[in-house]
Amino acid sequence: MNIPYEEAISRCWAEVDLTRLVTNYRNALAHLKPETQLICVLKADAYGLGLPQVAKTLAKEGQRFFAVASYNEAEQLRRAVPVSEVLILGMAGPAQLVKAIRANMLLTVFSSRYAQQVEAAAREAGVPARAHVKIETGLNRLGMDPASAADEVERMAETGLIHVEGLFTHLALRDAASDRRQIDLLTGVRDALAARGMKIPMTHALDSIGMVRYPQDHLDAVRTGAWLYGVYPRGYAHPEESRLAITVKTRIAQIHRVRAGECLGYDESHPLTRDSVIATLAAGYIDGYPRQNSRGEVEIRGRRAPVAGLVCMDQMMVDVTDIPGVQEGDEVILLGGGIGVDEYAAWANLNRNESLARTGRRVPRVYIEDGQVVSIVETLD
Repeated sequence: MNIPYEEAISRCWAEVDLTRLVTNYRNALAHLKPETQLICVLKADAYGLGLPQVAKTLAKEGQRFFAVASYNEAEQLRRAVPVSEVLILGMAGPAQLVKAIRANMLLTVFSSRYAQQVEAAAREAGVPARAHVKIETGLNRLGMDPASAADEVERMAETGLIHVEGLFTHLALRDAASDRRQIDLLTGVRDALAARGMKIPMTHALDSIGMVRYPQDHLDAVRTGAWLYGVYPRGYAHPEESRLAITVKTRIAQIHRVRAGECLGYDESHPLTRDSVIATLAAGYIDGYPRQNSRGEVEIRGRRAPVAGLVCMDQMMVDVTDIPGVQEGDEVILLGGGIGVDEYAAWANLNRNESLARTGRRVPRVYIEDGQVVSIVETLD
């Protein structure tokens, strides 16, 4: 649902910079060889930026291969970009499998039992399923045992119910030696199948981190998610290649003076050490800001204000005693601007990707391209 700009920015909102998104995307492509495909990962509502608009923007750049976590996300993607290749990375239920197969979506087959479910769904759908087979190489999450995977893939192919179009794994990224073992286990399955006369069209192992860390192992495709949205690998020498594409903002609802010794909100353990000017912000943990106690900062009028007291569901307080001229209604940056995602995540011991993806449903997304607002999406119906 679209809403007027004045309404969108009245309480708490997220500005999504589509120009930065496209630049990040192009920089990712620049890392790949011409023969290596880029699979753009749009799970978790494109890490909080909004799957439909992100998909449409990347499709304008010529991107056609995407990955999501669930059938529901795949369906949403297809509505946004009907002519797209979509890989569902996780499990789907029996009814969803039938619909996904009929919609020509790519499934991830990660076990013998799940393969049998896919085969049953293919029979019901009346057409073969298309699939990538996930190999468990060390992350210990989802995937087939590499020792028996070739046998299982061969068995699936013989049924005629599953067309195996890819093999993949996900690196645990613990250290270079274990990453090397994982990649070798994956390519070992590929080579074993090739020796039996089965050539798998696509093999992929790397995510955004692996993309820059192991250019020699790009294989047939690289799955890139975090990089697109501005979360680059820690320690990477060129952070300018992946810049944060979302800024979460709110407004000051009220300013009041609180005496030393008082606590704020539900907090009982952090009494103020001085008479303070406190600003109550129109955003809380349900909007995405971590529920932390007197930890973290926000940006107001180009200066930092510390979080004061325990962040509430819908509101939070910050100390603006040392920021002159602050007024009710002022714009406040929660994430973005001078508040980087690494710092933001560290305050609450969050994963950086989580920091973006937790931006709440009721937060309108304001899409900006070349400095101009191009669309506004209110996700609450």
